[in-house]
Amino acid sequence: MNEQVVIDSRGYAIGSSQERHRVLRNTYWLLALSLVPTVLGAWLGLATGLTRGLTGGLGLIVFLGGAFGFMFAIEKTKNSAAGIGVLLGFTFFMGLMLSRLLAVILGLKDGGTIVMTAFGGTAAIFFAMATMATFIKRDLSGFGKFLFVGALALVVGSIINVFVGSTTGMLVISVMAIGIFSGFMVYDVKRILDGGETNYITATLALYLDAFNVFQSLLAILGLGSSND
Repeated sequence: MNEQVVIDSRGYAIGSSQERHRVLRNTYWLLALSLVPTVLGAWLGLATGLTRGLTGGLGLIVFLGGAFGFMFAIEKTKNSAAGIGVLLGFTFFMGLMLSRLLAVILGLKDGGTIVMTAFGGTAAIFFAMATMATFIKRDLSGFGKFLFVGALALVVGSIINVFVGSTTGMLVISVMAIGIFSGFMVYDVKRILDGGETNYITATLALYLDAFNVFQSLLAILGLGSSND
């Protein structure tokens, strides 16, 4: 409670190294826990076909409305135990929405292999990016601004492609998303290590979205490759 707080040149409140590693450890634990409701949501969507009718503009509206609604609630509750429940509810919702793509992938002859390959690839990328973040010494705040612009471009491109339905467009967007959100993994882990993120709930949200987008993009790329065989 009486620990001295130092403000660095970027406005970060820097606690002790032990405190920063505690935030990172709690973030990793909560991130691992978030996989459970994600899998449950995906299973429910696949088993019931609940999201089958959410195509085109309707699917986009439901996804954006639900996602931003949950993220707003997470921001409001991040300093209480309720924030964990809201975050896990969000990951359940994301799994439910992911079931639409999973249904298409699992309908392919090697669908199960594609899902496991995408999961393994996402885990490998996350491990590599998180490890890289621990060795980087320079300030990455400028890198974050570049990534944010790239993410905005991806959102606009994805919305346009929902209505255009271009396979090539989906492939390009997916490749770009893997690059951009892999960069975000480095940036978000580095922020925790530097003391720029001290709340493990919002830290988990950021890393979850990074991993979710990489996994979804790998699924799309592998699925497109398999369907063209």
